[in-house]
Amino acid sequence: MKLFPESALEQLEFNKIKELLKEHCQTEYAKGKAEGLRIHTRKEFIEAELSQSHEYKLLLTSGIYFPNDYVLSLLKELRLLSIAGATLTGEQFLELRKLAVSVQSLFRWFDKERKLAYPALAKVIEHSYYEKAIVQLIDNVLDESGLVKDNASDELLRIRQSLSRKRNELRRAFDRALQKLSKAGLVADIEEAFLNGRRVVALFAEHKRQVRGILHGESDTRKTSFIEPEETIELNNEVFGLEHEEGREVYRILRELTSRLSAYSALLMDYHAILGEYDFIRAKAKLAIDLNASYPQIVDKAHTRLINAYHPLLYLYNRKNQKPVFPVDLRLDEKMRILLISGPNAGGKTVTLKTVGLLQLMIQSGLLAPVHPDSEMGIFKQLMIHIGDTQSLEFELSTYSSHLKNMKHFMENANGKTLFFIDELGSGSDPNLGGAFAEVILEELVRKHSLGIVTTHYLNLKIMANKTPGIFNGAMAFDEKNLMPMYKLVVGKPGSSYTFSIAERIGLDHRLIKRARQLVDEGHFRLDKLLNSAEQDMQVVEKEKNKLHQLVKENERLKKEMEALIHKEKHHQQLELLKQQNKITEEKLLYLKDMERKLKQLVVDWKKAENATDKKELIRQMQVLLFKQNQQQRNEKVKKKISSKYEEINEEIRVGQKALMKKNHQVGEVKEIKGKKAVIQLGLMPITVDISDLSPVVEKTPPVS
Repeated sequence: MKLFPESALEQLEFNKIKELLKEHCQTEYAKGKAEGLRIHTRKEFIEAELSQSHEYKLLLTSGIYFPNDYVLSLLKELRLLSIAGATLTGEQFLELRKLAVSVQSLFRWFDKERKLAYPALAKVIEHSYYEKAIVQLIDNVLDESGLVKDNASDELLRIRQSLSRKRNELRRAFDRALQKLSKAGLVADIEEAFLNGRRVVALFAEHKRQVRGILHGESDTRKTSFIEPEETIELNNEVFGLEHEEGREVYRILRELTSRLSAYSALLMDYHAILGEYDFIRAKAKLAIDLNASYPQIVDKAHTRLINAYHPLLYLYNRKNQKPVFPVDLRLDEKMRILLISGPNAGGKTVTLKTVGLLQLMIQSGLLAPVHPDSEMGIFKQLMIHIGDTQSLEFELSTYSSHLKNMKHFMENANGKTLFFIDELGSGSDPNLGGAFAEVILEELVRKHSLGIVTTHYLNLKIMANKTPGIFNGAMAFDEKNLMPMYKLVVGKPGSSYTFSIAERIGLDHRLIKRARQLVDEGHFRLDKLLNSAEQDMQVVEKEKNKLHQLVKENERLKKEMEALIHKEKHHQQLELLKQQNKITEEKLLYLKDMERKLKQLVVDWKKAENATDKKELIRQMQVLLFKQNQQQRNEKVKKKISSKYEEINEEIRVGQKALMKKNHQVGEVKEIKGKKAVIQLGLMPITVDISDLSPVVEKTPPVS
């Protein structure tokens, strides 16, 4: 991406973002990448890096382990490995072994399922492979402590075996000499020591000439002399010689191992880069978590649609100090190219401008940004910025001259892939003349199809934005009652500077304010006042709109709850119906099973019956069993017929009243009552029954047609 001026990254504070990223890096490789963070202009590169950061963020937030624990900075060792004739130490080989084992863990972690789940992370190792020979070569020579194994070569094994024998002989010979001198009372308190790599006896200085051997030194007080006994001199020489041979053989083995591993130096360098790359991705993911950042939609055109966007540094600062952060919502596209933001000073115009610029730089450098995931961010090939006082002492340029010089660069170099930011366009000159030049600059930038944000207090620019295609107004909301900025961008209308309101609120003399108003052009003053009033009305409308939105949401919630309740009740009724149906079915099954059992018993009894009387009784029982169900069905029909004609009433039985016989479901007239009995007339025949078996009824009134 082309940047103008050279200090654009510093002005947008992108260098501070890089420092935050660097703090999360553990390896020198990752820190180097953070320091030289590239800003891409190709969609595939941007999406690849954003996807890696997003996938690693998912791992961290889900608590899923990823095997990149080792912090390895092995550039020195790897460069040495590629030099012919070089020799690495045992400790350096162990570091290379850790490198290979770490990469092995990565390749094992990426099974088929994880490659599908985390394709962007898997792409880092896509063109590499794990070589197990590297670890095998090191393990064949070195132990866990980095020391060369005895069996690393036949010669080393022979030397160390000889060395072990000679050291044992030396120890026994020395112990004998020490015991002899101790008995003679010549040995000092410390008895023995090591000097120049040789074992010596500590003697009182006055006895040193009584012992035959080599004097290796004396104590600082000169009261103790250190002598190598004559009996151990030859053995010490042999041990010293064998140790020298051992050192030469170990060096030869390590040099040979270095030569063998040098064949894999390029692969090991690739491993080192892979671990560094994952460390860099982890740092980006941790930064994203700190900033509450997300992965927006990337579109390959000059376009941006921000939803709930925050300035990352301001977000961290306010969160630390427990202050609220105000999001930005805006859109720049081929129809609405240039946003002109107006409003009072300290209202957030410059912060809004810097927020959009910094977020664009973050996205194009592969960093997740603190925006809503539904946001859309395009790709720009140029970014131009003009913020603050650009007075140049070096070129003897005034503030306005420097301003015009920068605007000249904007107009000459801007194109359809340019994103620009201009703070206080036209400032530093006569308002009328500066405003005229500002209009010309905006017209030219629109003609070049560039996208950008401009802040201003100029009234003519606010008017121009309303009538020029491609330019639209925006304002920073301001609470005039409390004289407090609301740090909220309202798109679609210009904003007032609240010059006189602020002057009144801070207690400036009304006489001076009145005089200032008289000096201002009446039309200008009335328009600013109108903007002021319109903004306050918009704030009231916005509050009412929010209330209405909340009520609609509450209504939707209650509607969903009611629908869920109705659905639940219907489901409950269906369950009850099924239960009743199942109960009836179960009763029928039990009845049929009982009938089957009784019929089988009747068949058995028939076979056992010896006379006609017994068989006749069995036939009667079978008839009762088979025709009982039919009788029940007939009774049900009669019952339904009576229920359709008569209605039971809750009264006592009395003479002359009609009553229903509960057992046979017939209706008659009560003729007489005798205690607990009643005589009821059924047709021509009177019948005496219990009053408890009767229920008083009345005829139903037929419905009127």
